[in-house]
Amino acid sequence: MLAAALSRRSPECPTRCGFTLIEVLVVIAIIAVLIGALLPALGHGRQLATQAVCLSNLRQISVAMSSYALENDGSLPYGPKAPPPSATNFYPHTGNVTSLISLENGSPVGLGLLLGSHLANTKELLFCPGADDKWDTKATLAAVGVSQVEASYYYRHASVTSLSGPLPVPRMNIDRLGKNRHGDPIRCLAMDSQFLAPPKMALFNLRSRTHHRKRAVDALFTDGHASKHKNVGDRFTVNVSISVYRTLDRILEGFEILDKE
Repeated sequence: MLAAALSRRSPECPTRCGFTLIEVLVVIAIIAVLIGALLPALGHGRQLATQAVCLSNLRQISVAMSSYALENDGSLPYGPKAPPPSATNFYPHTGNVTSLISLENGSPVGLGLLLGSHLANTKELLFCPGADDKWDTKATLAAVGVSQVEASYYYRHASVTSLSGPLPVPRMNIDRLGKNRHGDPIRCLAMDSQFLAPPKMALFNLRSRTHHRKRAVDALFTDGHASKHKNVGDRFTVNVSISVYRTLDRILEGFEILDKE
């Protein structure tokens, strides 16, 4: 009787109930295909969101630079005087293009001059969310004023590529930026760093700093707008392994490319 009752099929399921193993595997395969199709789209969405934040950072930095200039006779954040040469000093000459915001002796430099007042409450703007190696922003900012600290963006407050020597260094005025080494009007003031250093250079605290998977840089221009520019052919990548002595020159070349775009 019991066996007969168990073998009796339900009127709601006249043939069989449940799924076969093959059907389950088919469903799993379909789900896997859908996930595989969605993940690139989600990743692309995250990249777009990150880029939007980076561009917003640069625009807000532009506002802070303009405010600084109004209080300093039109001069953009500049200097200070470079410290004595050393193997670990990344600011060998006053006016070098730089990603530093604090020198070895703790003095603010470049965009770091904005931290005292103009970016005092928004210091994290100097760090791009698209960094390939994630920064501990809070710990990094805590070192400002104490030691040498880098931000995400190269800043161009003059066109000096010399590693040493007393050279005349004209300041860039917000209304009179002048021309670059090729005679083109200076237009680009800041951009994401794409910097590659061999592991052995870590002994000198020199490490790779790249952004946006090295595929593009976001750049800030003199009219206050910021835009994305593809890193085609590594045109913005600075590789210390090729020539450490041309590092500053290569960074400035990137700015000169952007001056024409």
